[in-house]
Amino acid sequence: MQPTYRLLLYAIALAGLAVDQASKYGVFASLADAPGYRREVIPEAFDLVAQRKFGDGGTVLHVNQGALFGLGQWGEGKANGVFAGISLAAAALIVFWSVLPSTARDRRLCIALGLIFAGTLGNLYDRLIFGGVRDFLHWHYAVDWPVFNVADCCLVIGAGLLLLQAFQAQPDAEEELDESEVAPTGGAEYASAAKSK
Repeated sequence: MQPTYRLLLYAIALAGLAVDQASKYGVFASLADAPGYRREVIPEAFDLVAQRKFGDGGTVLHVNQGALFGLGQWGEGKANGVFAGISLAAAALIVFWSVLPSTARDRRLCIALGLIFAGTLGNLYDRLIFGGVRDFLHWHYAVDWPVFNVADCCLVIGAGLLLLQAFQAQPDAEEELDESEVAPTGGAEYASAAKSK
């Protein structure tokens, strides 16, 4: 009986979700009184930033209502609803995919799907609770990268692993057939040689 990795998929998803949410709550709380709501981690390269904007009565939390790395910023709150729906559909698809026996037996596929599931759930939680995604990681050395979060990292790494697996060379069907025919033939020759002795 072949091992299944379905539990690994869900374990990675839950761990990624926990790390994503813990990092968001922790960073935003720690930067509440920091100058400019920012803390330098690597000088002139990488910062933690709790994005805020001016609202009624002072500054309020600024969330990304678009997609990964700030893409899809359009509409007054409409983008968040659209991407929340896409996230729900993606989560449902991953759950369905994980039930398939062929998926459960593929460790690398389960790892990739677990990471994508973690990123999907992490940002979906933000969209439902905060009306948008909380971003706080800002890389600005050489390239001023849009502010992102741990869930985004899970999504990108998981998608990258899926692409690698898709382009990885699969064993040729004829080679597998040849290998399966070698063992019986060799066994028969060995048996006939033993009888002749």
